Amino acid sequence: MKFWMYSCGVLANNPQKQQHFLFSCCSRRLISCTNFCGFMLFALGLISLFTGYVASNLEWYSQPLLKPSWFYNQEGGAPIDIWKSRYSASYLGCSESGPRFASAVSVRSSNGYLLIATSGGLNQQRTGITDAVVVARILNATLVVPELDHHSFWKDDSDFVNIFDVKWFISYLAKDVSIVKRVPVKVMKLMQKPPYTMRVPRKSEPEYYSDQVLPVLLRRRVLQLTKFDYRLANDLDEELQKLRCRVNYHALKFTKPIRNLGQKLVVRMRKMARRFIAVHLRFEPDMLAFSGCYYGGSDKERYELGEIRKRWATLPELSPDEERTRGRCPLTPHEVGLMLRALGFKNDTYLYVASGEIYGGEKTLQPLKELFPNFYTKEMVAGDELKPFLPYSSRLAAIDYIVCDESDVFVTNNNGNMAKILAGSRRYMGHKRTIRPNAKRLSALFMARNKMDWETFSRKVKSCQRGFMGEPEEMRPGRGEFHEFPSSCICKTPFNHSNVINRYNDHISGRNPTLPESQYRYINNSSDLEEKSSEKFQ
Repeated sequence: MKFWMYSCGVLANNPQKQQHFLFSCCSRRLISCTNFCGFMLFALGLISLFTGYVASNLEWYSQPLLKPSWFYNQEGGAPIDIWKSRYSASYLGCSESGPRFASAVSVRSSNGYLLIATSGGLNQQRTGITDAVVVARILNATLVVPELDHHSFWKDDSDFVNIFDVKWFISYLAKDVSIVKRVPVKVMKLMQKPPYTMRVPRKSEPEYYSDQVLPVLLRRRVLQLTKFDYRLANDLDEELQKLRCRVNYHALKFTKPIRNLGQKLVVRMRKMARRFIAVHLRFEPDMLAFSGCYYGGSDKERYELGEIRKRWATLPELSPDEERTRGRCPLTPHEVGLMLRALGFKNDTYLYVASGEIYGGEKTLQPLKELFPNFYTKEMVAGDELKPFLPYSSRLAAIDYIVCDESDVFVTNNNGNMAKILAGSRRYMGHKRTIRPNAKRLSALFMARNKMDWETFSRKVKSCQRGFMGEPEEMRPGRGEFHEFPSSCICKTPFNHSNVINRYNDHISGRNPTLPESQYRYINNSSDLEEKSSEKFQ
């Protein structure tokens, strides 16, 4: 302060110094103002650029961070589309091998021939075939086309060639694994003993095959692995997981007769309705008996299911009530219908029901038909064209598989092999809406549904189903079975907001971009097929 007063006093008494001081101050102020303004403009430009980029992508990138709103937004506005996820178009299947994934060894250079005997129904065998290819890759072995199970509960005499396109299977995987239809006669003649047979433990790691199986293969040259279902670990390195996807979603293509009829059923369903739901309904007597659950059928039901349950001597005694509270009981057809109506599907929605023998028959199905009168099965849609397939349960299951895979929405009442395989396929092919019931929470809700009004019940069902609607954000590495959650094979597309909105608007406006992208669209003249199919159906 004293310095300032002293300076002012000196300047006041000396006009020349006063003029020089003022000029100096003004010059410095001009320079500092220019620098300051330039810096501010530069900073504002950076901020504008950054905030503009963030704002344009905020809606997308904030999705995993915000609590998802599934059916109504926080303001209670319009319901969110239950037919299709808004952001499903931003993910795609990606199973191409990496540059370090070497080509398959030749048959002559391989370590021997690997025979595989699968087990179970169609989709259980499908997992076995998928893992067999990966195991052959681990062992540097030549894979012989797998042998299907003819002796299980399904009692189907179909061979691999009757269900899957063998030529396509061998050629598509030629760069990954050498595959032959049978062991060469010359090799068989040189063998002094029959092929050595062994069964590996379930969920075995790749190291087990290298340490325990490979030495036997090298010594015997031909090795057979039996009961081959879920015999390979769930978590593998990324390249082997992608090989699983190439096998399951590309190499395993059904034969032409199966594809033809399956696609005809899809066309006929779409002729009746622009979009439809496929319901995989497992409610066969043996399945219910195996689960240990009861469904209110009094003593008669308990006796019948109890007698069936005696077929499996090793099954433990289970408490039906405890199994239901744990979510281990499949939903009844009535409960599936209630869940769908509570989620928002109207009663004019078309249902394609894929099922075997329903315990209780028409009486069990009637409540579902009342909730959804437009109820169809393969028998109803295919008519006489289904007759050649009727003796073969696996071929019938393959036809159902195609229709379920092609549907707009897929729903299941169980957590079986077909439900898991289809859920994984639909995620890989574009995250098509796939609803699996949260049985653990829904069971208590169904038991108490008579104690609440419909609006309350509907709101609670929607709350229960958060995270079980097939949204892309449900995918997490290491979650569940890889066949159901193929996280290593799902890639996020480069963000383009306009593409996401356009694809979503196509769905809302009635255009169906999913059907032309289908893996089953091999038919050259689909319009002629549609006309002929609908004429025959009518």
